Amino acid sequence: MIRGKYLILLASALVLSLNSGCSQRQAKSAEAVSPYPRQSVELIAPAGVRSGSDLTLRSVAQCLRDAGLVDVPLPVTNRPGNGGGLALDYLNEHIGADDALAVFSPPVCLIHLNGSTPLSYHENTTPIAKLVTDYGCFAVASNSPYQNLNQVMEALREDPGSVRVGGTSSVGSMDHVQFLKVAQAAGIEALDQLSYTGFEDGRVLAQLLGGHVDIVSAGIGDVVGLVESGDVRVLGITAEQRVGSGIVAEMPTCIEQGIDATFYNWRGIFGPKDMPEEALEFWESTLSDLVQTQEWTDTCKRYGWDMDYLGREEFESFLADVNEEYAVLLEEVGLLESE
Repeated sequence: MIRGKYLILLASALVLSLNSGCSQRQAKSAEAVSPYPRQSVELIAPAGVRSGSDLTLRSVAQCLRDAGLVDVPLPVTNRPGNGGGLALDYLNEHIGADDALAVFSPPVCLIHLNGSTPLSYHENTTPIAKLVTDYGCFAVASNSPYQNLNQVMEALREDPGSVRVGGTSSVGSMDHVQFLKVAQAAGIEALDQLSYTGFEDGRVLAQLLGGHVDIVSAGIGDVVGLVESGDVRVLGITAEQRVGSGIVAEMPTCIEQGIDATFYNWRGIFGPKDMPEEALEFWESTLSDLVQTQEWTDTCKRYGWDMDYLGREEFESFLADVNEEYAVLLEEVGLLESE
């Protein structure tokens, strides 16, 4: 009898052990096939809070959540400085990672071409998708004496240093370059004498309202809120024709004021160098789904962004083309770094 009870207990223990081992293997197997992303993904903005890149990333995160496309946290980290160079440095610290993404725009090309950083988009990032095209805009405080862009250009002809220009990017980067391009098209010759200050921490609009700069060179999305409140007026945008809806559609182009210049501020999503293929495929697919949602369409209309999606291969080809164009532009305005 005792022997029988012993055998029963031994058999029960063996069954429990087998079940436990099976459960552990099942748990490990489930963990192994757990779908990406398995943890929060950090979103890196190369400028301060309320900048165009910051607004783009926060809009992406919000729309992804609202559309049910991503259910992990997507915290935004702002890394302003060096025209986007500090954000590029930070992304480069995540080589091979699957939990970091950044938004970049023309400065990711410009800061390498102008010698601000040895890092480059093609050597130190993984381009994933181009999302939108934004446009440059030139805005003044509501009480500014300048009523149109030609008045600003006339003041610059008389005295190139008389108009204090502020932007959200560094000297030689996007906001500076787009203003130089428009000034050049308006016939301003002393481009190197123009007064430009970059406020990469996002304070440029506060500087404008405080009277510390006379005009801001930025993106449309940067100024929409203050235009709606009546604190700021937009004198011109760098699109070929008017864009967006509502108050954005009322913003005049440079071209319609006789200044034949355009500048396209595309924005795209980049991963770290050597990003795992699983993460790369997920984000390319998910961002492709994002741009088809009503949430994203409404966001783009509000900020005057053109929906301009390109997948990975097309985006890489696009980047190669615009990088060559920027090199020509920087050479024309004397900002191309000699190799």
